[in-house]
Amino acid sequence: MEHNQEIRRIVVKVGTNVLTNGTESVSSDTVANIAQEIDLIRRGGVQVVLVTSGAITEGRSLLEGSGMYTQSSVDASTTSKQVLAALGQVPLMKRWVEAFDGLDILSAQILITRRDVQDRLSYLHARNTILNLLEAGSVPVVNENDVLATDEIADVNIGDNDHLSALIANLIDADLLVILSDVDGLYDSDPLLNPEAQLISQVDQVDEYIRSVAGSAKERGRGGMASKVNAARIAMESGSSVLITNGRSPGSLVSAVTSSKNGTYFRSSTTNVESRRRYLLSEYANRGVVVVDDGARKALFGGASLLPVGLVRSSGTFERGDVVEVRAESGARLAVGITNYSLEDANRIRGVQSEDINSILGYEYGHELIHRNNMVVISS
Repeated sequence: MEHNQEIRRIVVKVGTNVLTNGTESVSSDTVANIAQEIDLIRRGGVQVVLVTSGAITEGRSLLEGSGMYTQSSVDASTTSKQVLAALGQVPLMKRWVEAFDGLDILSAQILITRRDVQDRLSYLHARNTILNLLEAGSVPVVNENDVLATDEIADVNIGDNDHLSALIANLIDADLLVILSDVDGLYDSDPLLNPEAQLISQVDQVDEYIRSVAGSAKERGRGGMASKVNAARIAMESGSSVLITNGRSPGSLVSAVTSSKNGTYFRSSTTNVESRRRYLLSEYANRGVVVVDDGARKALFGGASLLPVGLVRSSGTFERGDVVEVRAESGARLAVGITNYSLEDANRIRGVQSEDINSILGYEYGHELIHRNNMVVISS
């Protein structure tokens, strides 16, 4: 399958309305079809992270099938929705696992909330885990942790998994976020009320006009068009382009990574590399400095991670998850990056082989002092 050579990593968000295909339960056929399109994309060399809704719907279907569900026993409260999500997460994941297993694709479940990407240490854990899963050749299946999170369920302005998918796109430096909806994209007016409504094929900036037409488009479920456009804005600012497309149309996901994109394409004016570079360069000051030997310096410019064996000395007040500056022994600034270890730990594992980290510290957060995915080289 031919695809856009600039797209190497995407996030696919599929909503409840797409998964249920207009019914009251998740469709196994729809899950299988989406998995098959993801398989085609991966065969083209693109890494895929899937953000899925549907746990609450699965939980409700499970209760109804058991004859235990009544409106009085499970009402519209947040607590009751948490119960439904807890019941539904396992069968929802089972559907995805079975679909991917049939394609010989390894999948992994990740339950996450917005707090996990707002806290710096949790952000680092989540980023490293997902990127390592992708490098291992798997498809991470991300679901909002409705069982423990209350604000994501109660606050309609968050927009279900729309907001979360944008945060995941930022988290892993995705080139593209694809939001599979039950409509073709963003229209200039509500197509349900105006038969002359026109599909907006491309958006370069989410301005007042775009927000106004998004707010007028009604859509069943917690995540309406307004939340999708807001998610697009967040993703664009972090360097990811976005495509809102009809997930019920065959081939819509495959077309997302080709030149023939169907739907509304939100084109980011920056790249995720530039966005991460700005973030790291703005955060590095006053946290700390790690000085590396010449072997490590050469390895960095060859695209390698920074290992403790190449560490000469460290200074500052940094903790795990902080952004630090990397310097050569001459004092030249080489890079900035997010450290896996605190100043105290870095000093203890200075100059040692990565395999010895656990025996020295009694624990380890990876073989790298700074992983290449969390570093920007700034000088040669």
